[in-house]
Amino acid sequence: MAKYAVVKTGGKQYLVKENDEIIVEKIESKPASNVELVKLAEFDDEKLNLQLGTPVLKEKVQAQIISQLKGDKLRVAKFKAKVRYRKVRGFRARLTKIRIVKI
Repeated sequence: MAKYAVVKTGGKQYLVKENDEIIVEKIESKPASNVELVKLAEFDDEKLNLQLGTPVLKEKVQAQIISQLKGDKLRVAKFKAKVRYRKVRGFRARLTKIRIVKI
């Protein structure tokens, strides 16, 4: 029976289970270090044992940082008609790849 959890990091929520590898917004820490993520909910695959936080649970989810990386390059263009205004900038999000160790 697999345990699932909903965790929150970087203003977003992710559905994870043990040994999952996910890419989240940058976490300021070195690779191979451990971090704790806030757990919002926990349940099993048969949905018999469901725990919901109000708003969070007391337990934390243990994760290990695998690497720091950058996302795909985005092209951000601003344009106003009839006034010769054009502006183009690039953007690459800084990301962190983590592995869920323990729920």
